[in-house]
Amino acid sequence: MRAAAISTSRLDIMPGMFLSANPKELKGTDHSLLDDKTQKKRPKTFGMDVKAYLRSMIPHLESGMKPSKSKDLLSADEVKQWSESLEKLLANQTGQDVFGNFLKSEFSEENIEFWLACEDYKKTKSDLLHCKAEKIYKAFVQSDAAKQINIDFRTRESTAKKIKAPTPTSFDEAQKIIYTLMEKDSYPRFLKSNIYLNLLNDLQANSLK
Repeated sequence: MRAAAISTSRLDIMPGMFLSANPKELKGTDHSLLDDKTQKKRPKTFGMDVKAYLRSMIPHLESGMKPSKSKDLLSADEVKQWSESLEKLLANQTGQDVFGNFLKSEFSEENIEFWLACEDYKKTKSDLLHCKAEKIYKAFVQSDAAKQINIDFRTRESTAKKIKAPTPTSFDEAQKIIYTLMEKDSYPRFLKSNIYLNLLNDLQANSLK
């Protein structure tokens, strides 16, 4: 099955795409997501136009770009693989964005934002660990965090102690809890959502043209 550019005709019901916590952005010490000290506000509508987002992520065939040479072209097979496991979904950049969009529609986007922040944190140089650990802790873990994640008191306290002498694994326990929460709760609903099914159906339909 050849890769095909997605038709946007059936995506009008999808909310605006989620902007994931890009690991490259998290490397800076002034990252706006982690520095946000205000309580998060739920937008009445999601601002980014979905079709514009998908056009930026998935080149159209009419652009003249050959699918075989396009690294950004999304295929139906690739999207279908997202249903095999949460791990495969999160291993794909577009998968992260689409899943994040779904979590945003459920008001739980802090879960994937924290998970992505932890993935980036593990790659941080030792001399920057302390600064980044504090930012992640204040943004997601501490009891009054603007984007507080749902973890138990013991894990919250344990994480607070670990970041006093941070290592690349300081957030592993909390990250595992959030991963399991997404895997058992949000991920099954995502696979049944219009956001996922419409995307998959459009790609499958276009592959037959």
